[in-house]
Amino acid sequence: MKVNGVEIEDTFAEAFGIKVARVLITAYDYDWAKVAATEATGFGTSVIMCPAEAGIEKKALPSETPDGRPGYYIQICHMSKKGLEEQLLARIGQCVLTAPTTAAFNGLPDAENKFDIGFKLKFFADGYEKELEVGGRKCWAVPMMEGDFIVENDIGYVDGVAGGNFFIFAETQPSGLAAAKAAVQAIEDVEGVITPFPGGIVASGSKVGANKYKFLKATTNEKFAPSIRDQIEDTQIPENVKAVYELVINGISIDAVKEATKVGILAATKIPGVVKITAGNYGGKLGQHLINLHELF
Repeated sequence: MKVNGVEIEDTFAEAFGIKVARVLITAYDYDWAKVAATEATGFGTSVIMCPAEAGIEKKALPSETPDGRPGYYIQICHMSKKGLEEQLLARIGQCVLTAPTTAAFNGLPDAENKFDIGFKLKFFADGYEKELEVGGRKCWAVPMMEGDFIVENDIGYVDGVAGGNFFIFAETQPSGLAAAKAAVQAIEDVEGVITPFPGGIVASGSKVGANKYKFLKATTNEKFAPSIRDQIEDTQIPENVKAVYELVINGISIDAVKEATKVGILAATKIPGVVKITAGNYGGKLGQHLINLHELF
């Protein structure tokens, strides 16, 4: 199969289940909301070593926020319920509450499962907290030096999907990077998903475990490394490919991740120099969600 003249390999991306919380951060303007959202999602690329996977999902218009201010939706992802609650408390408490003019609201108001994050963060007020309603939602006001920090009592979470992915094979590093950036920008328009790696792009494709250094749980995927193509007997790198970039996609549902994969691939294949699109999997042994690339089109 070809899309925009680029080969789409007949394979599948293997994704796995993860718990996903969605937080709406508002502020005086988009700049301050972005600052808080960026801080709150830092060190959140992969559960291989990070305490959570996290990312900025999309802008929120003032017309859609409880307090009528601009904001950003972020997602925090963790394998366990306990771990997710801990990460929400730490990231909202240390990175949002501390940022100028911010407020934090539930980004999944219809979710059945919720954490009482706001109730627990109110104790920072040391008895001076006040319960109030903002946009019909139960919130807490925590007095601080600049005024009050507003946080919603409950933050919702769902059983989501992590590890959706596809690989961009390119003739050069610049063409591959341009294609990956175009894919990330297209995915930003898909509601309910994040691309948690730096700038949404993975340069360090990895495999589970190690061939030589057995104490590591993940190491470089040598089959997809152009610089050592001649050293690897079962290399996946064609002679005309000099760079490979991966996009990893997490989301609140498998349908959202599939849609993001599709629009990302469509955007990437429009960039000159892209040779092939493929995906990473472990034969279905890692995760229960299999995203067949051909079925997307």
